[in-house]
Amino acid sequence: MESNVDATDGETVILNCIDPNASSLHEDNEEIVISTVEVSQWDLSSLAHRPIIKIKANRQRLVQQSSYFHGLLCGSFSESCFDSISIHWDMESLLSMLRFLFGCSLDLTSENFLPLYEAALFFGVEKLLLVCRSWLNYVISEGRIWPPPLHLEDLIHIWEYGRENATDFIPQLTDCLARNFIWMTSCDSFHNVPFELLLSCVKHPCLTVDSEKHLCDSILLWLAANTIPYDLLNSTGDARLEIFTEIRTSLLSLPFAAGKRRCPLFSKFAERSVDAILSLATSSSFSLANILGGGDFSQLRIRLTECTKILDLSGCPQISLPLLLLSMLPFSYSVDTMLTKKLNQLPLKLERFNMDVSRIPWETFPVLTFEAVEVVDVSNCPMLHLEAAIECFSKSFPSLTTLKAAYTSNFRTMKLYQLLQRCPLLSNIDLTVESNPVIPAKVSVISSFPVVKLQISTSSNEETCPAVPTFHFSRRLSNITNLILEGRTDIYDSDLHNIAECCPSLCCINLNVCTSITDSGISVILLKCVGLHSIFACDTFFAHNCVLSLCRDISRFDGVAMKMEKNTNSLAYKLQILHIGGCKAISEITLLELISQLYRVRSLCLRETQLDDNSLYKFSGSSLEMLDVSDTKVSCHAVGHVVRRSPHLKCLIARGCRHLLKEESNILENSPALSYNCPVLYYELGKSCNLEEISLGWGFSFFSLEALRPAIKMLRTFIVGLGGSLGEDGLKLVPTFCPWLETLILYFQVISDSVVRNILETLKNLQVLALCYCFGEISSLSFQFSAPCLRKLKLERVTAQMTNDDLLTLAQNCMNITELSLLGCRRLNSESQDTISNGWPGLISLHLEDCGEVTAKGVTSLMNCQALEDLLLRHNMPLLRKVALDVCDAKDGDFDLPDFTDRRFLSIVKIARCNLKRRTLDSMKSGPCTTPVHAETLILTWDSEKLSRTVVKERL
Repeated sequence: MESNVDATDGETVILNCIDPNASSLHEDNEEIVISTVEVSQWDLSSLAHRPIIKIKANRQRLVQQSSYFHGLLCGSFSESCFDSISIHWDMESLLSMLRFLFGCSLDLTSENFLPLYEAALFFGVEKLLLVCRSWLNYVISEGRIWPPPLHLEDLIHIWEYGRENATDFIPQLTDCLARNFIWMTSCDSFHNVPFELLLSCVKHPCLTVDSEKHLCDSILLWLAANTIPYDLLNSTGDARLEIFTEIRTSLLSLPFAAGKRRCPLFSKFAERSVDAILSLATSSSFSLANILGGGDFSQLRIRLTECTKILDLSGCPQISLPLLLLSMLPFSYSVDTMLTKKLNQLPLKLERFNMDVSRIPWETFPVLTFEAVEVVDVSNCPMLHLEAAIECFSKSFPSLTTLKAAYTSNFRTMKLYQLLQRCPLLSNIDLTVESNPVIPAKVSVISSFPVVKLQISTSSNEETCPAVPTFHFSRRLSNITNLILEGRTDIYDSDLHNIAECCPSLCCINLNVCTSITDSGISVILLKCVGLHSIFACDTFFAHNCVLSLCRDISRFDGVAMKMEKNTNSLAYKLQILHIGGCKAISEITLLELISQLYRVRSLCLRETQLDDNSLYKFSGSSLEMLDVSDTKVSCHAVGHVVRRSPHLKCLIARGCRHLLKEESNILENSPALSYNCPVLYYELGKSCNLEEISLGWGFSFFSLEALRPAIKMLRTFIVGLGGSLGEDGLKLVPTFCPWLETLILYFQVISDSVVRNILETLKNLQVLALCYCFGEISSLSFQFSAPCLRKLKLERVTAQMTNDDLLTLAQNCMNITELSLLGCRRLNSESQDTISNGWPGLISLHLEDCGEVTAKGVTSLMNCQALEDLLLRHNMPLLRKVALDVCDAKDGDFDLPDFTDRRFLSIVKIARCNLKRRTLDSMKSGPCTTPVHAETLILTWDSEKLSRTVVKERL
């Protein structure tokens, strides 16, 4: 509002406002005189740039509102009797402050807060100081929706100003940034955070992070940006490294901690972390007192605060039920002797006869409630008893909506219903397990041994375990919309019936490689869950009945003829995602009917099905973003038909489609006018698409790459398989055409050192590189460029001359690899194991095949790779989930196989057997007359209740 104060003579003072930061060469030097009487009409945007402004202001109002003007105009200063005084201050903030003094509203922003606060502090305007503090408290308050209206840079400036001037808002700022630490680390200016502020946040009791790994990564990121290079840093003399002591290293994920052992700044902490993790993970009984010597438990408490929304414990084998409960208890209870004793007894009670968790006296554990937690990820936490953990989640996390528990093989599917009842707000569940390699459509079973059921003790001197109760549906139906059961062989048709009954809101279901369910069982889900829009059923028995369910009300199967009308009420019409790759039981005519109804589908996987051109031509949708037709009988014309209808296509997977090459050749022969430089399919792709992923084989050439160029500028994944031939010139163009590539996989291509060096030197974002069975060999020269982003590397039959020294060069330049596969490196010996274990201590997958004498002296050197989950060699690692062996490698021609209880975390073991094959006459003259040839594979698979043994003809 406008000031009503009179400006008569004697009550007015002239303020000569001079901006000390303004340029003296202002383009307009005309004297500007304004009055506070018209304060509401001031145009700040134009006035703020003036170097000098004269303001007629009411003396009394200035004296009343500002201690500075009170002392200047009413005190003993000579200016008190002057009609004009000079003020040297930033013009914009001074004008804004004067407008506030004379009754105008104030618009505080992240840009003007600090200048206004500083002006209010200097001129002693208490009301403005109060407004500024109130605004800051509001925007950084706990109840505010983040990110805040202040940028991180602004918060840093405010903190620095407050620290220099001893203001009272430092604690609130630290509290705010500690609670929103993840937001802070995601900002581009995170590296500008002062170390004292960072340390205060990390030490703050309200520090909120998704996981200890996130905290550690953030600290390392900050130190990397604020220290000299690692190789020049005297880590022992840098006082800032004290911040690492605030990380609860016992709670890091094992792959992360193991991988950081090569980080100079963190190597000592990483070593201690790995030792602590393995000590917790391999302990037969959990004893808090033994682990910490009866001392402080704070280093074992998972960070949970009132602001925690995501709890990520994935990859932490040390996480157990007592450790989880310890973190949910009030801090004062963690030192209670009796409660500690009860925590220590929990594992014994859970293991005793597979005891029903409902019999545990949960009321003795006064757990806290964390209302904000919505997402919990306990994937790959094999020590955690998930069924018991669900009880904890239901008590402490009432707002839980998402539970990720992948690779938890000891969780019985029948307990899914307990989960749905105990956590009623759950909408997303992931119970993925390792996929069983015995997929009926892909292997030929020779014999199948009787299964070995999980044995439950019935010793008379112990408590007996009650039978698992049959699930009874409650009247309150589940809110589940997204359910992932991929790989679970302990789920049957009856389970699908129950899921269909209690999850009517289901929108997405993943049943990939669930080989115990049938076509009829899947069809029940499709019939009853009318809201489904995403179906993943690859490598299952998805077939005729499922298609009937999807197309019901519009189609009628009467032998060969099928009704083709389009009906928008069908489930097929509304589907957005349909993945049925590997479902070979679907006939061509059934597939044709299904595809004709897929109008809204965005992602479609039909790999290894009976798909042909007749079916693909029936596709009438226009929303397709992903298409997988690999290993089918489609031609380039049919795929081109889909491409023309799909301007939003981002992913095309068409490896193994031999008809693409045949059709392309016919077109070229019959159409002399068509240039070979513009193949039909690739011309269509280049003309209309902006691809992010492409996988091609037969018919793909250098000319195809040229035609694709407009479509692959933003490509992230590029795979060239058998039948494709880019040539060395084409491969050299790939980094130029696709500068953002993250994954590059090449099969049967012509490569050289110059090609690989060009790839590694140019593609700075490359994370996955696979060179498999390529023509030409590469040497250590290929890997003399640093590739810090590379995470997965496959070198299969392309580095036959690789030596231990070459492997060392590779480890030095590609130090962050977590998955390594070497095939055919015959010059490696046992010393290479040290290079692998020391160079890549964070490996989670290691495949060594036909690599000379790499295992001639055993594989004990690989013990340093404690995070391994997938190993091609026989080795007793405590966290292995998959192992591939060969009888030829067994010392006495056989292996000692673990029984059910001793298997620890193993879920799959594959043992291949070879027969001896007579060599040719020419080779018989120079050596033995036989050579090992693969014959069959024994596959052992464990799920939550049994061990299965299967023998197949194929090598897996």
